[in-house]
Amino acid sequence: DNDNVEELQFSQLSLATAADQRCGDSNSSIGDAREPAGQTLPDHACSYCGIHAQSSVTKCLGCKKWFCNSRGGTSSSHIIWHLVKARHKEVQLHPSSQLGEITLECYNCSVRNVFSLGFIPAKRDTVVVILCRPCASAPSSKDVMWDATQWQPLIHERQLISWLVPAPSAKAQQRSKAITSQQIRSLEESWARSSGAGVADADNPGTEQDIQKVLLRYEDAYQYQTIFGPLVKIEADHDRRMKEAQTQDGITVRWDTSLNSRRLAYFQLPKYELGEVRLAIGDELRMSYSGPLLREPWGGSGYVVKLPNNTSDEICIELSSTNTPSDISNDFAVDFVWKSTTFDRMQAAMKKFAVMESSVSEYIYHKLLGHDIDKVELSTKLPKQFHAPGLPTLNAPQIEAIKSALRSPLSLIQGPPGTGKTVTTAALVYHLAKANTGKILVCAPSNVAVDQLTEKVDKTGLRVVRITARSREELESRISHLELHTQALMNDTIPELQKLHRLKTAVGELSRSDQAQYRRLRHGSEMEILNHADVILCTCVGAGDRRLSEFRFRTVLIDESTQ
Repeated sequence: DNDNVEELQFSQLSLATAADQRCGDSNSSIGDAREPAGQTLPDHACSYCGIHAQSSVTKCLGCKKWFCNSRGGTSSSHIIWHLVKARHKEVQLHPSSQLGEITLECYNCSVRNVFSLGFIPAKRDTVVVILCRPCASAPSSKDVMWDATQWQPLIHERQLISWLVPAPSAKAQQRSKAITSQQIRSLEESWARSSGAGVADADNPGTEQDIQKVLLRYEDAYQYQTIFGPLVKIEADHDRRMKEAQTQDGITVRWDTSLNSRRLAYFQLPKYELGEVRLAIGDELRMSYSGPLLREPWGGSGYVVKLPNNTSDEICIELSSTNTPSDISNDFAVDFVWKSTTFDRMQAAMKKFAVMESSVSEYIYHKLLGHDIDKVELSTKLPKQFHAPGLPTLNAPQIEAIKSALRSPLSLIQGPPGTGKTVTTAALVYHLAKANTGKILVCAPSNVAVDQLTEKVDKTGLRVVRITARSREELESRISHLELHTQALMNDTIPELQKLHRLKTAVGELSRSDQAQYRRLRHGSEMEILNHADVILCTCVGAGDRRLSEFRFRTVLIDESTQ
């Protein structure tokens, strides 16, 4: 059974490392979870509960704090709780543990992401190999070979496997400080603001607890705004704090050049908390160098074009300037550029909802506020053929979903991954465009989702325009030809705009008067393109773009709406 397998692998690994690891009395402190009252806990004590059994704690290399492998009455062990909440992924065992002070990493490629690591018994019986999932299924480039079918993850049921980091004894857990899941969440939030916060801060998280609870039913849009407005403000403040606290110094940069001759900078951010700062493709970062190798400090900003994945921890940004110190590799600093645009548009949308009676239809207004209202069925003429040009043939559930959506003023289409929701969405947009007068607005919470939808809807033959943020216009995309700025510059009805664009591309900049004329002509071209579009696609936040302020949409479709 699994328990016996784990004991066997532990024995094999102990034999393999006995010659060079300290194994003598590594388990001697398992029962010593808490010091007597009045005594200070050792530095390696669990930052949640205080357990400090040397074989049962691990150090998070992202923040240098220690955590035990005990669940403490919660759903996960404390080290897993922290790694998930803090978005860290590298751990190190205690020097006096069974295996000594080792950092868990892939034997083949040195990847340290514990969530992608596992183990395989090597063909020599006395060796266990730690490998990441990709390397486990690839041929080894080193002398030890393994059977990929025996690969097992180091994390099992939200806990590090017991032969690697044993759980503390029952006695140790009884003597430890009790901490709840909610206290853990609050403590992690406190650490995000101040790394020196303690468990006491988790019990007193501050004024954010005084906000009103969300409701299932609201009296009116004013009450809705009153409750959600402060929530968005808290989220914005948290997002700003997280990004501003993520300045990283001593960064090593690998320089490259893109296919469009733009300068690329590749680097790793050791303490970068990916989920907390919501870094995404297209986000802006600023790099700087003030070392002795340059006469004057250098600084430049760029946009993220690549994020870390299972095979590489590197982030890549495409810089807006080619004047970069590409002969220097070390001692750069990276700052996150925080912008309030997203949250400002959220607040503006709620304000419009509260004060403008015409912002949505009466039916949708009452539905959004949770009011009881009679069902309404639209008198839409259903198409004879539900298949849309350029798309796969629809199955019965997909056709039924489209029928329902065409007849109802508010619909929710649900389905597991791989059931054809994107195709259904594109086909629905096609039939809505043919059945209704006016433009259709299609949104999704992420740029990736919008780009996928843009490709699908474009295949139906509709006139499609994809609106991107100004900051993303320079990024390469497979749907660049459908983006508004591209279509505007290719608009042959305004030859003077094309002439100025060619001049700007050749020279690099325009005179003040030419730049003003360029902007005026480009805006006019963009509005012309939008006026002739059947479908306009953008992110949910992008719908607040000023270029759309003159339009009113009878039909709006939101993909991935529950996100």
